[in-house]
Amino acid sequence: MSILWTYFWPCFGAGLLCGVITGIFAFRAPRVRVKAAEDEIATALETWARRRKRALIAGGLITCIAVGLWHGPLGAANRLAVELERSARQTLAANDAPAGITARVHHGPLTRQLVLSGPGDDFQRTESARLLGEIPGVSDADWNNSAGIPLIVEGIATGLVGFLIGLVLVYLVELRRRHNSQWTW
Repeated sequence: MSILWTYFWPCFGAGLLCGVITGIFAFRAPRVRVKAAEDEIATALETWARRRKRALIAGGLITCIAVGLWHGPLGAANRLAVELERSARQTLAANDAPAGITARVHHGPLTRQLVLSGPGDDFQRTESARLLGEIPGVSDADWNNSAGIPLIVEGIATGLVGFLIGLVLVYLVELRRRHNSQWTW
């Protein structure tokens, strides 16, 4: 199981798609007649600037909403938590951990950190934490109930990176289109 493909890639893809769609609306320059008055041109540019800001804010919000839907109602966070706990149980069983040691994903808010509980001496505690911390997708494993970065924050950050990359791609295409529009063969 790779956390990149199961959780973060759809977040990035949603952000990329929202960034491309937003960039199409935000960076397309308004058409102004060649012989238009200066007041008309200034008004068109002010309207365009407002439209661009609104489009960028709306695109960012839609990206956050899409990632939130992926995280919660579509069940990606729950599937990830179940998979991490299953991998932790398998790792504990494969390494002959003492009976009673359990590993749960930290909830409230959901993170990628495993919280360990149960009996064990100092060596068993440190080795269990080390082994479970190496499971792909686990950020840390610890015996105390300390929280890490919430998973939804990581997902939103990934979505916003995808959003920004989508905006840059559309901006580069728009620059090329504007540059090529000067040629009339």
